[in-house]
Amino acid sequence: MKILISDKMSNKVEDVLNKHKVDYDIKTELTPDQLKDIIDGYDGILIRSATKLKSDIIGHCKNLKVIGRAGVGVDNVDIDTATANKILVMNTPLGNLEATAELTIGLMFSLMRHIHLASPSTHEGKWEKSKYLGTELKGKTLGIVGFGNIGQRVAEICSVIGMKIITNSSSANNDILSKFNATKVSTEELISSSDIITLHTKLNDNTKYMFNSTSLKTMKSSAILINCARGGLINEADLKEALDSDVIAGAAVDVYETEPATDSPLFNAKNLLLTPHLGASSKEAQSNVAIDVAEQVADFLNNGKIVNNINIIE
Repeated sequence: MKILISDKMSNKVEDVLNKHKVDYDIKTELTPDQLKDIIDGYDGILIRSATKLKSDIIGHCKNLKVIGRAGVGVDNVDIDTATANKILVMNTPLGNLEATAELTIGLMFSLMRHIHLASPSTHEGKWEKSKYLGTELKGKTLGIVGFGNIGQRVAEICSVIGMKIITNSSSANNDILSKFNATKVSTEELISSSDIITLHTKLNDNTKYMFNSTSLKTMKSSAILINCARGGLINEADLKEALDSDVIAGAAVDVYETEPATDSPLFNAKNLLLTPHLGASSKEAQSNVAIDVAEQVADFLNNGKIVNNINIIE
């Protein structure tokens, strides 16, 4: 068995593969044509977000057995083609949980207390203390769109702060909701009644542009919106217009429709905090996802064990 590591990741992945006696090659920054030429010479491939395994890359594969994604999102993998070619796709849903949740909380604090604006102002010697009067999180309503592992961790932290937690998740049962003192509401009620909305849901046909010019106008004018989930959940041009027109008070965006976001419609919007997809960018998370994906893929190739699979191979 041999694995291709096509994206840069923690060297912990090598330690795990060596432990399991699985051979591997590290070849990063391959062009699509280069990857297409060599990928089927491997039994498995380990990727992050940079490698794009679309149908033209994996559609011809006869030997490739498993794709391991070090992280949660698999938007860069054509799941239908992988399934048709009997290629198992796995992710690591828990490895970057804490990192993404903590970034969300950090962005929340920064927006509510204007930290991102007050720091450069103070560096310039302006001392604009009265200009940056903030708002406390305690007692505010937090709307969490998507109540999976990350959404629940955000709820756990924010409930300790003293926030009221609501979610529109259709899958969250009463036991989970009660654990975090959360209440299930409709999407419309969540959008209109939340002081802060944070997105932790998948991107699909139902969630694409769920925040657009119409829905943004139903938010409180004092509300803020945070997206550490997926680009495409928010219509970026509509968000910029809403911020510049004071439809909402502020927003923080960590993910974009096109990445890297070197030319975005969001640039220079009013009271918008932008970060370059830092959700999983902690030392601990990078180590965790590398270990998890290597363990899972090695165990599958050696023993046929399937963990955290995205698709089902018959």
